[in-house]
Amino acid sequence: MKRIISALLLFAPFLASAQNEQTFAEKLGYPKGKKVLIIHVDDVGMSYESNQGAIKAIREGVANSLSVMMPCGWVPGFVNYWKDNKDIDAGLHLTLTSEWQDYRWGPLAGKPKVKGLVDSQGAMWRSVGEVVKNASPDEVETEIRAQLERARTMGLEPTHLDSHMGTLFATPEFLQRYLKVGMEEKIPVMFPGGHNTVVQQQEKVISDQLAMTRMVGKQLWDAGLPVLDDLENSSYGWKGPENGDKSEKALQKYKTEKYINAIKNIRPGLTMVIMHCTIHSEIFPHISDSHVTREGDFLAMIDPELKKYIEKEGIILTTWREAMERRKKVK
Repeated sequence: MKRIISALLLFAPFLASAQNEQTFAEKLGYPKGKKVLIIHVDDVGMSYESNQGAIKAIREGVANSLSVMMPCGWVPGFVNYWKDNKDIDAGLHLTLTSEWQDYRWGPLAGKPKVKGLVDSQGAMWRSVGEVVKNASPDEVETEIRAQLERARTMGLEPTHLDSHMGTLFATPEFLQRYLKVGMEEKIPVMFPGGHNTVVQQQEKVISDQLAMTRMVGKQLWDAGLPVLDDLENSSYGWKGPENGDKSEKALQKYKTEKYINAIKNIRPGLTMVIMHCTIHSEIFPHISDSHVTREGDFLAMIDPELKKYIEKEGIILTTWREAMERRKKVK
C-alpha cells in the first residue's frame, strides 16, 4: 500500500472529503451502510498448492475471488480446472517479479522485447526496486499486455487486474500504464479509490494523499469501471501464534481471529480483502518460507467460525464480475 501512496504523491493535487459522500458500493446498488467484501486469493498458478488452496478456499470456504500469475508453471493446471468451473471469479495477478530462490519464471513478452525486466538468470527481477531501476514503462506495459494475451489465448477472460508485490504501484509511470490497460480493455483494476479507512489507519495517510487516491478512483469510475472503497492487505504479516504453536488447530484459530478483527475494522463500502492460500505439502516450503501464513489463510477461509461471523454481521460477499455487471447498469 505504501507504493500506492508514494506513486499518488506525484499526481496533481486534488482535494475532496470522503466522510459523507456516497460509497462506490452504494453507487453500484449495494445497500447503504453495508460492508461489501471481495475476499480475494492471490498467487494462483504459482504452484499446485496455490491452485488447490485457492480453489478449496472458494469451494469449501468464504473466499470468492482469485487472480492468476500468468508467467508461472501451474497456470495450465488452474485454467484447465476453470474451464469446467467458469463461475469462479478469476483475474490476472500481473507479475513483474520472480522473488524466490530456487523456483523462478521469466517474462511472457520474451527477453528481446523487455530486456529491462530480466536478470542474469533470464528470470524477472527478485525485487520491486530492481524492476524500478531497470525497466521502462513501455516494457512494463508490453509485459502486462503479453500476460493478458496469454490468458485470452487460453480462453480465460479476466474479471479484473491486480499487481503482484505491488510493483505496478512503484512509480507513477508504472501505475499509469496499469490503469491505462484496464480502462482501454474495460477490465476492472484493483485500486482503492474511496474512503480508504483501513488504508489510512495502516499507512497514516494524510488528507492530500487520500484526495489523490480519490482522484484516480473517479477516473476509473468515469471510465465505466467499478472502484474499491477500501483495501485490507495486512494478512501476509500474520505469521502465526505468538506462543509458537504451529499446529493446524492453533494456526486456524489464530488466523480466523485476525480476519474477524480486520473485518470489524472495515467501514461500509466495497472492500477487497487480500490473502494467499495454499494447502499443506512437503514441497511448498522449498518454494517459499511463507508456507505457514499461507496455510493459515487457507485454514481461516474454511473455518465455520469465520463464515458464521460474516453471516451474523450481515456482511455481503461479492465478486469483481458482479461489481462490473452492476457498473454497466449505472448511468
